Amino acid sequence: NAMCESFFGTLEAELLMREHFGTHEQARTRIFWFLEGWYNVRRLHSSIGYCSPLEFENLHSKNEMSAPRGLPTAGQRHGRDRRPATRPWTTRDSTLKGGSIPY
Repeated sequence: NAMCESFFGTLEAELLMREHFGTHEQARTRIFWFLEGWYNVRRLHSSIGYCSPLEFENLHSKNEMSAPRGLPTAGQRHGRDRRPATRPWTTRDSTLKGGSIPY
């Protein structure tokens, strides 16, 4: 949600508050240019180290070429398998009946 709010704040501040559009088609064309010609290509983004997305993708693709192929999560455990077996994770445990927590 915060990422969307940040994007729309940027769109409003850098484009919509600075220009007036006579028609929906003019607005649509200008917003498309803003996204595809500026925001996604050349604008510096703080979340990726003040690089443009194009620079970031080029750096990432170079690093990916030298790294071994495969899923980034290969060998990692997910979901229920990652939880410790001694912790109660459901509401159906002994604590509801006055029991103690089995830690």
